Amino acid sequence: MELLNNIWNALTTPNEILISIILIPSAILESVLTLMAFSTILNLKTTRKQNIVYCTSFSILILLVTYCIPSPWNVFINYIGIFTLIFIIYKPSLWQGLLAGIIPTILFALVGTLIMNPYLTLFNIDYEQSETIPIYRIMYLIITYFIVFCIISLLKLKHYKLIFIDYTIDKKSKSVLFANLFIGFLTLCIQLIITFKYIDILPVIITFLSFLSLLAYFSVSIYSLTRVIKLASTTQKLQNAEEYNKTLTILHDNVRGFKHDFDNIVTTIGGYVRTNDMEGLKKYYLQLEDDCQKVNNLYVLNPKLINNPGIYNLLTTKYHEAEEKGIKVNISLLLDLSKLNMKIYEFARILGILLDNAIDASSECDEKIINIIFRDDAKNHRQLIIVENTYKDKNINTEKIFNKGFSGKENHTGLGLWEVRKILNKSKNISLYTTKNEKYFSQQIEIYY
Repeated sequence: MELLNNIWNALTTPNEILISIILIPSAILESVLTLMAFSTILNLKTTRKQNIVYCTSFSILILLVTYCIPSPWNVFINYIGIFTLIFIIYKPSLWQGLLAGIIPTILFALVGTLIMNPYLTLFNIDYEQSETIPIYRIMYLIITYFIVFCIISLLKLKHYKLIFIDYTIDKKSKSVLFANLFIGFLTLCIQLIITFKYIDILPVIITFLSFLSLLAYFSVSIYSLTRVIKLASTTQKLQNAEEYNKTLTILHDNVRGFKHDFDNIVTTIGGYVRTNDMEGLKKYYLQLEDDCQKVNNLYVLNPKLINNPGIYNLLTTKYHEAEEKGIKVNISLLLDLSKLNMKIYEFARILGILLDNAIDASSECDEKIINIIFRDDAKNHRQLIIVENTYKDKNINTEKIFNKGFSGKENHTGLGLWEVRKILNKSKNISLYTTKNEKYFSQQIEIYY
């Protein structure tokens, strides 16, 4: 009986040691809930190892900040910690990282604003008692985490996902979105300070109205963000459709040409066969093969095969640019681009620079050829992207081309391959091998998984 009395006294009176112990499981739960929130809504791809590192690091951060920095300022440091850990561990795009940090912040802040004042009123206690008396602290945390968990589960059940395609949004829209997120986060911080400072004297109706205003603001903001993303995605799809229609028109004309000339082609081949002119047949076949390869390339330029809108648009644009310069482009696609094991934004930058350089170099040659190869090397657990082109300067230094400012052409900044090297230096699973022979200058991207 005495033991039960002692336990009850410990729970119902200010107890700094017990509050410190309670912080440990609460820190773990909060880290798990924040992870669930941003991974569910943003559909962020994560690994088990990353999740364990995140939850462990965030739990330790919460404990250190809580012990060293007074409330409510420790809350803001925790928020900054979320952003930092997300960028370090998951390496998302800028906007995915910002949203991954802001979404859990909004969620916990809204729930806290909603329940704190009614909770204090219900138990007839002040804010200090809710923070220092273990039983009140435990009940408040349980209620908060339960509500947050229910909201996340509901979003998951409804399959609500905010798919943020970074490269499809123009700079002006990005600036507006950033300003909106910054103002919202600043408003949230001010609201939290007011809530924690004056919670004991604010009427319940005021805190409820504050909650409604915050909820309305963030609901409208998220809705606007969703609309902007959908608009950007639709714009991208329309651009791809235009490119594909252009490709289909060229493909249709080529097929019609083949159909029209089919009898003549067969008759010509028959002439070479009847006269046993194998040398003439070989030359004719090579010329015929060029036209067939052109049709095959146009068939590959299909958004269903190149199943990434950004890369599809990039390849079709560069293909038509090369065609206008009389460059023969051969494309081989044996890779699912939706499973590319690197950030698509960085991959598009690298591929765009390599294709620009290949077009510039091959356009100076008598034999203008570019070969683009995508394939999966499952045996060595890597994805290969090869861009090779004919080139004129056989003495080109394959190391110096990556130096800042190096360029073999006038009016070129020489920053392209230097930018590629910067991206590669930040990535642990990506390599670029540059080689050359008498005919081709080759760049091979290797992405390990």
